[in-house]
Amino acid sequence: MKEKTEFKKELGLLNATSLVAGSMIGSGIFIVTAAMARDVGSAAWILVIWLVTGLLTMSAALSYGELAGMMPNAGGQYVYIQRAYGKLMSFLYGWTVFSVIQTGVIAAVAVAFANYTAVFIPELDKTLLEVGSYTINLKQVLAIVSIVLLTFINTKGVNSGKKIQLLFTVAKLFALFALIILGLYVGLQTDILSHNFENMWEASKTVLKEDGSLTVTKLSGIALLGAMGATIINSLFSSDAWNNVTFIAAEIKDPKKNIPRSLFLGTLIVTVIYILANLAYLALLPVGGSPEDASVLGKGIMFATDDRVGAAAANIILGNVGVFVMAGLIMVSTFGCNSGIILAGGRLFYAMSQDGLFFKQAGELNKNNVPEKALWFQCLWASVLCLSGKYGDLLTYATFASLLFYILTIYGIFILRKKEPNAERPYKAFGYPFVPILYIVMTSLICITLLIYDTRNTGLGLGIVLLGIPIYYFTQRKSE
Repeated sequence: MKEKTEFKKELGLLNATSLVAGSMIGSGIFIVTAAMARDVGSAAWILVIWLVTGLLTMSAALSYGELAGMMPNAGGQYVYIQRAYGKLMSFLYGWTVFSVIQTGVIAAVAVAFANYTAVFIPELDKTLLEVGSYTINLKQVLAIVSIVLLTFINTKGVNSGKKIQLLFTVAKLFALFALIILGLYVGLQTDILSHNFENMWEASKTVLKEDGSLTVTKLSGIALLGAMGATIINSLFSSDAWNNVTFIAAEIKDPKKNIPRSLFLGTLIVTVIYILANLAYLALLPVGGSPEDASVLGKGIMFATDDRVGAAAANIILGNVGVFVMAGLIMVSTFGCNSGIILAGGRLFYAMSQDGLFFKQAGELNKNNVPEKALWFQCLWASVLCLSGKYGDLLTYATFASLLFYILTIYGIFILRKKEPNAERPYKAFGYPFVPILYIVMTSLICITLLIYDTRNTGLGLGIVLLGIPIYYFTQRKSE
């Protein structure tokens, strides 16, 4: 009960919803459609994958609402897992969040922010240190500076964090809607959209070989389902971090109502925006293209320079200045995204520390009623990942690991309904049991597909989770 008196309940429904939407929208929506186009090569199937992603995310969010209403405590998903499965499983979740999920995403988003800042300041590409194949450049330094700055702001109290979060979420939503409206207005005056949908269900996988040649393989049946199941990791990554609002439950006003509402509203807003953004891309750019072509239209969505589909779309709308406009938008988007992720993560590690499963100092609140030391632990490891250069690989591991824990958490609803039938449930999972079961089945199939089609990365993701088992028993023995 002590934590409820220490944390300040300063976040209303608007702040909670902005945290959900703001944490979800980073750099992914502006980039990943290029990889998806190469994997399935069809406008219709690209939109289907984004729609399925949105429905899965919303069904998970609606299911989480029941758990959030039952347990409106700091730590969110970590607390739900512990109540359903016990300490070991909750530690494995917390361990994975700290080692790759939260910190890996923070590092990757910060580096994306720095990469787009380099569009305005090319000197950031300068290499500071080179030892063999390992290099450190100014962009990595800027990424770390942005993480340190946002961590510092969030140590000043949840009020500071929520203002930054709301400001940047509103700014990027406004900019995204402008991109969508202008994109559709300009694009619909051409015949590109109709061309993209001429043979919209004909799927193919395009592979660019090292010698510059292309191989195109037609997809149908099981091969198509496999390709979709593998490439959906891209859209799922772009839609992740929606659960971060559960970590800060102790600071949300009327959490039993506002967390379920914010989960639904935030995921709904982002799902609609993502589908409309992809429609705008398809109205402005052909799906197919050539990597050798010098023009934006010639490269198409598949071979947009550095996969920057958003920048290519902005170039069609605004000309060369569009590159700078998009770079500015992604800077705002990534900075705001990291603000929310950094704010939320510290609360999970605080909850772990309270249970003796994390550094003891992380369980202390500062004079501003926030877990300052937990925030700095998170900052330190995320900064190390920025320097390692391995954050890109970590994202693949992290997204797969996230899916595993989403499945476990939602199955926890069934466990707790049986174990604690009389527990207070201010909100009950939407469509129970069908919607939660559908999510579990669909996401399990995606995980199996990923294990088959991307065995190395998903295997490493699973390995990171399992590495937590000996660490758990070692730390528990040491504390006895």
